[in-house]
Amino acid sequence: MRISILLLFILTTFQIQAQNGIDFFHGTWEEALAEAKAQDKLIFVDAYAVWCGPCKRMAKNVFTNDEVGGFYNKNFINMKIDMEKTMGRKFGKKYPVSAFPTLMYIDAKGEMVHKVKGAQKVEGFIKLGKFALGKVDNSKDFAEAYEKGDRSPDLVYNYVKALNKAGKPSLNIANEYVRSQKDLTTKENLKFLLEAATEADSRIFDLMVENKSAIEKLTSKEEVKNKIEQACLKTATKAVEFQSADLHKEAVSKMKKHYPEKADQFVVQSEMKFCLACGDDKKYLKACAKYAKKDAKGDPKKLNSLAETIAQNFPKDEKALKQAEKYAKQATEKGSEFTYFYTYANLLLQNGKKDKALEVANKSLAMAKGNRGNESRIKRLISMIEKS
Repeated sequence: MRISILLLFILTTFQIQAQNGIDFFHGTWEEALAEAKAQDKLIFVDAYAVWCGPCKRMAKNVFTNDEVGGFYNKNFINMKIDMEKTMGRKFGKKYPVSAFPTLMYIDAKGEMVHKVKGAQKVEGFIKLGKFALGKVDNSKDFAEAYEKGDRSPDLVYNYVKALNKAGKPSLNIANEYVRSQKDLTTKENLKFLLEAATEADSRIFDLMVENKSAIEKLTSKEEVKNKIEQACLKTATKAVEFQSADLHKEAVSKMKKHYPEKADQFVVQSEMKFCLACGDDKKYLKACAKYAKKDAKGDPKKLNSLAETIAQNFPKDEKALKQAEKYAKQATEKGSEFTYFYTYANLLLQNGKKDKALEVANKSLAMAKGNRGNESRIKRLISMIEKS
């Protein structure tokens, strides 16, 4: 059970970090379509209205999330469109909406790929984006030619790129191509190595970093760093899935060697996930302490999320619950969201501090005033505390 919970946690948190959430595109719809074509990306559209409460909450709590920003900035051209202004009314003639927010995923040709009504939370929003990406699978356009024997650099590059975008395995095809090449330093092959290096525990990754300087001249240092981080994250995720100490060690080692600027953050987060998967509770909680002290320090969202994760995985461990309570309290000291106080109240109750739990829960209720769904949830907690 713990493994399945953890894998869900990894899928939603093991993303490349962003600084300020989603970076929205500011331009016309026609310019967004052109940018999507140039970058070979889908367009994500948040169709909203200024008076819409769920729209405001999503803008405040979801679009600003680091993991959301990392995923959406990498994979989409992102737009916010006020459907009651001139641009929105024009946009709505082709893409009508009946509720706010409506979340749309549209390709560079202007065709709707996926559309969902209603606000999402962080985890659901990332899963929604992955689902939309999965619906656009162009690999079949190249598979037939490849099976017929076409091994031209352009065909294989586009085939591997399409497989990667669709989330399908591409290393076998990439390795076959690399083995057939006598000179990997041509522009075409350097570009190929960058695209094909999807996992740190692969020969292609090693070839990519061996040729890093030449690839940086063709692209940029930032693009190569992003690829290194993505590949190490992929290997670290595999290490958790298969509980492989060797894979975990390799991911950490290659991140330290090839992207030292971000290695400390990577090591702590990957250590947390790996130790939790392997049931090494002591090392996991120790890694959590490092994460709270460095990466999550001063960030109430991260502290609150950490407290919730510990509580979910160690509901009967007194030491772990006390540690989670500490982080939940820090979240309430750094931020004023009612959810932080709700988490803190829950942990106080679990740790037998009834009076303090009731005080904090009532504060959460006052902060959530007007939000019916959450008011009901907090009232149930208050009732539970009073009956305990």
